[in-house]
Amino acid sequence: MHELSIAQSLIGLVEREAEKEGFTRVLEIRLRMGEYAGIIPDCLREFFPLAAAGTKAEGAALEIETLPARFRCPCGYEGGVERRAACCPVCGSTAIRMVSGREFFVEDLKVE
Repeated sequence: MHELSIAQSLIGLVEREAEKEGFTRVLEIRLRMGEYAGIIPDCLREFFPLAAAGTKAEGAALEIETLPARFRCPCGYEGGVERRAACCPVCGSTAIRMVSGREFFVEDLKVE
């Protein structure tokens, strides 16, 4: 349920940007988030219209691109891993470290 507060924060960011840049309406918001960002995209999409009501983003499309996680292993492997196994697919080590996959940011705004 924290997706509602995330949607509200997103709208706050958009409103501040509108004040700074002078646009009057947001047509589309494109987000990029890592698969381990801890945000459920469908829930964010559900709460977004509630948060956007009465703002410059009311009626805006919300596009979300999910970025795959990448891990690094001491053996030199860098890439995805099987969630269930949580180990390096090359050497089997569990000493893997996540190097990306928790991102969450606004990629682009379409405004008028």
